Amino acid sequence: MQRFDLVAPCHFGLEAVLKKEIIDLGYEITEVADGRVTFAGDPDAVVRANIGLRTAERVLIKVGSFRAVTFEELFQGTKALPWEEFIPKDGKFWVKKASSVKSKLFSPSDIQSIMKKAMVDRLSDIYHIRRFEETGESFPVRVFLMKDEVTVCLDTTGDSLHKRGYRKLEAKAPIAENLAAALLMLTPWRGDRILVDPFCGSGTFPIEAAMIAANIAPGMDRHFTAERWTHIIPSSNWSDVREEAQEEINLDIETDIQGFDIDPDVIQIARINAQKAGVENLIHFQTRPVSELSHRKKYGFIVTNPPYGERIGEQNELPKLYETIGERYRTLDSWSMYLITAYDQAEKYIGKKADKNRKIYNGMIKTYFYQYMGPKPPRRNSNND
Repeated sequence: MQRFDLVAPCHFGLEAVLKKEIIDLGYEITEVADGRVTFAGDPDAVVRANIGLRTAERVLIKVGSFRAVTFEELFQGTKALPWEEFIPKDGKFWVKKASSVKSKLFSPSDIQSIMKKAMVDRLSDIYHIRRFEETGESFPVRVFLMKDEVTVCLDTTGDSLHKRGYRKLEAKAPIAENLAAALLMLTPWRGDRILVDPFCGSGTFPIEAAMIAANIAPGMDRHFTAERWTHIIPSSNWSDVREEAQEEINLDIETDIQGFDIDPDVIQIARINAQKAGVENLIHFQTRPVSELSHRKKYGFIVTNPPYGERIGEQNELPKLYETIGERYRTLDSWSMYLITAYDQAEKYIGKKADKNRKIYNGMIKTYFYQYMGPKPPRRNSNND
């Protein structure tokens, strides 16, 4: 069985969550770096990672790595890689993205152009043709340069893994699905616990929570670039893993997952998205301002992405909003609260310092994941009498 080094990029600051997911899938971690986790796997691992990982951005097959400080070294290093093991004679291949950090080679367009020429040069020698029609399946390449070390990968995913397929409609400033899932997985929340998002927008936090609770694989209803690489991954692998994922779904569970928003149009969008995700019966959506946040039960969780300047408008409205969040949280006896925001005065106006504060990069925006941890609920009595 063919073995690969597989690279899964993720949001900066959430590598540990992704690492645990990969281990839970049964694969060995070989390296953890800023924004990505590398693990060993066979063709079936490509399938299971794409369909099953909630927190990754994509799954890449590492073709090779080498050091390059000149464009000649980049050319020769790229040409030395075994491209013919992956790309057939009629394959369409190109360097889709190049990123460079602390490296002498930093121009993405030049890196892309030179690597494409090197790939053509090698495959021309292998296939004994000078012109490639590129009429076959797509083989997009992604390359990372870090301190002059070049890591070259094939993208098996296509559209980022955060695109589950259910979010056809969006509210303003939505949080990415894989980021929402990762933040939920950083909390002690489990599917049988109460969860409320008072700024639910298009419903991402409640929907991702319901999918976790019902054990719905995030990628089972979408397609991937590598599904057409039948010379590497048999088609039966994809259908088998999807069938397994379908059998493991449990929609009969009892949940208390709620999403509130002040905008009724946004709540309607959230309901439509939840329906597309197949979890509409597991979530209660309601038009309600954060000032009316309440719940009669104890030991619940607030997990939310409150406005921090974009969606609500002017920055001068934020102090009052965060004061209201703090006021409502204090009325919820024994609850925990987890919120991600770019507003660096959040703790001040909430009126309480967070137990933990984790920096997470949401794209290019530095955000803070404030964690207010309530007490653990009493242990449930396992006796039936």
